[in-house]
Amino acid sequence: MSTRPTRILILGGGFGGVYTALTLEKLLKAEIRRGDVELGLVSRENYIVFQPMLPEVISGSIGLLDTITPIRRLCPNTNLYTRTVESIDLDHRGVMSTAGFGSRQHHLHYDHLVLALGNVTSFAGQPGLAEYALPFKYLGDALTLRNRLIHTLEEADIEQDPDLRRALLTFVVAGGGFSGVEAVAELNDFVRAAARGFRNLRPEEIRVVLLHAGRLILPELPASLAEFAQRLLARRGVEIRLETRLAGATAGTALLANGGRIATRTLVSTVPSAPNPIVAALPLKMDRGRIVVDSGLEVPERPGVWAVGDCAAVPDATTGGLCPPTAQHATRQAAHVARNIVAARRGEPKRAFAFNALGKMGSLGRRSAVAEIFGVKLSGFLAWWLWRTIYLMKLPGLDRKIRVAAAWTLDLVLPTDIVQLKTDRVPGVRREYFEPGQVVFREGDRGDWLYVVSEGEVEVLKDDAAGHATSLRRLGPGECFGEIALVSDRPRSATVRAVCATNVLAIDREAFQALFATLPPLRGFFESLIETRR
Repeated sequence: MSTRPTRILILGGGFGGVYTALTLEKLLKAEIRRGDVELGLVSRENYIVFQPMLPEVISGSIGLLDTITPIRRLCPNTNLYTRTVESIDLDHRGVMSTAGFGSRQHHLHYDHLVLALGNVTSFAGQPGLAEYALPFKYLGDALTLRNRLIHTLEEADIEQDPDLRRALLTFVVAGGGFSGVEAVAELNDFVRAAARGFRNLRPEEIRVVLLHAGRLILPELPASLAEFAQRLLARRGVEIRLETRLAGATAGTALLANGGRIATRTLVSTVPSAPNPIVAALPLKMDRGRIVVDSGLEVPERPGVWAVGDCAAVPDATTGGLCPPTAQHATRQAAHVARNIVAARRGEPKRAFAFNALGKMGSLGRRSAVAEIFGVKLSGFLAWWLWRTIYLMKLPGLDRKIRVAAAWTLDLVLPTDIVQLKTDRVPGVRREYFEPGQVVFREGDRGDWLYVVSEGEVEVLKDDAAGHATSLRRLGPGECFGEIALVSDRPRSATVRAVCATNVLAIDREAFQALFATLPPLRGFFESLIETRR
């Protein structure tokens, strides 16, 4: 009579999840071969991103695919489910995920569950950031940002309006931690090098701004290294604004908490993050959004449920607090939880997790970095050389190591690549945010979007013969505007501006025309509305 194999299910394809599977494959090689153990990993992507090298994708120092490694190649004996986790049923030991095609749901059962879902980007409470700020967390974010930088340089090269040209050549990054500093360093190097390939751009026109809420950037490092980083970035043209917090955004402006504004068409935010909604919905004890685990990384009162990485509140035996959400902690926690799962399966006692961080490093671009390794402070070229050497060694996969080493070598002699890869399709429906007094569109503009007010109020204005603006009407939640230009295919017949803070739903010309042509009731509604407003 055959017995059911032990099912170990891992949720999350980051460092915590992948390195848990990697270690379990090594420890349970014989059991997996015999069919006594089944390993499963659920991840939206079929690859793991080496996050420390992600900023170099912005400048093109390394290729887009060089930062990622296929999970199947790293963990050949693990069943990979490239799906999104929908819900977790701890009582019945099951996980529900979406199927790859169609709307069919897929159920996965487990004996041991490892939660390694990490945090997600969140712009909650900051108006306009979800619509206009570029996050910098995932591989797609790096490609999107690189494309935006090239696109703004292309536009600025032929733009005649001086105000719009200044906004196009102003790049703002919010967040002075490692992610923000490394991103702004690569961004600054890239746009200044790329601008040499454009006929009408001058280096002095480019403005790169770093916003940081604290008194010193890189608060994770000693003050002397943070001050070195500030001085170096300032020499390279980065404008650092300390004790300045990003509060919101419009299509062409970064809104600061102190009331200031910066006109820009490229706003990057590395600050906001929130617990994964799947994790937040679990009936487990939390500590600031992270799952509380014991010293063995197991969830109390939930035998067989474990948590590692950013989503876990892991006790730090060294400091007495919680382990920081860093890659080096996540990989050590992953290996440790794998050993404890094996011990639990064999009836052996768990071991407490303990790890002292080896150090911290941050790249500043152009062969310079800051680092603190085993308590030794380093900066400049030596720190940069160590940064590249250590991370090259840690990069998963020999083929990726060779690719990155070759890309770094070629980057020393080849010019900056300014090819724009347009892979994203413009959404037919999007949300937009407007500040009080901000113009949505002007009379005479091309009609390319229909707007529906969801919150706030807008005012419709028409210029008379003398050029004075006359208010025609005000529109509130549930009312739409912009339909006349879309139906008649003529320029905008009036100007619309926000009366107060306003959120709208925008539908592009193609989507509107499809609905207008195929849905008679909707067509009748807009024809009647246009007749009334005329």
